[in-house]
Amino acid sequence: MTAVEEPVELAPPPPFRRDRLVHAWIGVKALSDAGDALWTIALAWTAVQIASPAVAGLIVAAGTLPRALILLFGGALADRVDARRVMLLFTVARVAVLVAVALWVLATPPTVAMLVFAAVAFGVCDAFYEPSAGTVARQLVRTSDLPSYGAAAQTASRLGTMGGAAAGGLVVAHTGLVGSASVNALTFTVVLAFLALWLRPRFRLARAARQSTLRGIGSGFAHLAANRTTRTLVIALSGLNLAVGPAVGIGLALRAHDEGWGAQAVGLFEALLGLGAALGAVSVAKWRPRREAYGGFWALVVQGAGIAALGVGPAWTVGTAAFVIGATAGFASVLLSATFSATVDTAYLGRMGALTRLGDDCLMPAAMAGFGALASATAVWVPFAVFGGAMMALMIVPLRTAAFRILSLRPAG
Repeated sequence: MTAVEEPVELAPPPPFRRDRLVHAWIGVKALSDAGDALWTIALAWTAVQIASPAVAGLIVAAGTLPRALILLFGGALADRVDARRVMLLFTVARVAVLVAVALWVLATPPTVAMLVFAAVAFGVCDAFYEPSAGTVARQLVRTSDLPSYGAAAQTASRLGTMGGAAAGGLVVAHTGLVGSASVNALTFTVVLAFLALWLRPRFRLARAARQSTLRGIGSGFAHLAANRTTRTLVIALSGLNLAVGPAVGIGLALRAHDEGWGAQAVGLFEALLGLGAALGAVSVAKWRPRREAYGGFWALVVQGAGIAALGVGPAWTVGTAAFVIGATAGFASVLLSATFSATVDTAYLGRMGALTRLGDDCLMPAAMAGFGALASATAVWVPFAVFGGAMMALMIVPLRTAAFRILSLRPAG
């Protein structure tokens, strides 16, 4: 398999380097990511001001459960109707939620109930918006340009998230929850205007058969069972964060505590990981492998070794391992996301995308708890070795899959 059949072309896209519409969409999405990061910090900060740490944690996580429960419905909807209309509808809903929060706080001090409402409402909106948004790349650029699109989009998104997080503390400190909600509402208004006025698909995707939502979800699982390549990609993409998430989220703090490096070391390691991820994503544009999926899966083998390396050695080796993990994550994510968009039957793209997102919502809490329990029961290096080894072992299946060994997204010839 050296090429993938394109969806029906409605309007010929220009070369990616000159595609102003796509470049603008990437910038608008990054702006929205910045607003989301700012809002997340404001929500967490407000929660810890008015509630106990345990309740604050529940508030911040309140959107996770409804998102997990509704994601498959959002995926089925994305495969049946115009994705742009779904994105428009739920962008309006997000703006409405943020405006409601701002007006509430202007009238009365924030309450736990109000913060839970906001978190749950955003989780529901995400569950419908994200599967449809995941099909946009396939509607805008050619198959051969998907890696370039992914490299630019992920880099811009990471930079936007970093900038929004950096600004979030300042905004909430000076303007409170009202200012933070207003700023994020403004970013979503920009997204809404772009979707309504400028974003138009260049490729028409196949649509799912008209059936009930539950039957549509069932059809998605049947498609997954019948298509080995898609199934391997979904499993691999669903499990990517389950190994690295606990190692970074819990493990780095454990190592810094045990070694007496201090909290500043954790911040430095996180910064190195973020820098590596940005550089890894950008590098795809210059060092794109001929066989994208094969190169991406090998990068994750290296990432597994990096996860194991976090558990041993002095601070400088941990910092190096964090950078390597970030670089391989950025590199592999671009290549595998492009492969996913290019190879999954477009009538099932929304449902398969929803399944990959369920990994974080449903399995990440268990992975975090398991990492912590293993660290408590054994030496600190053990969970790093176990999770890193599991990542490397998981990659054996896709690396031995013949389709991924020959698949290229470049034009034939």
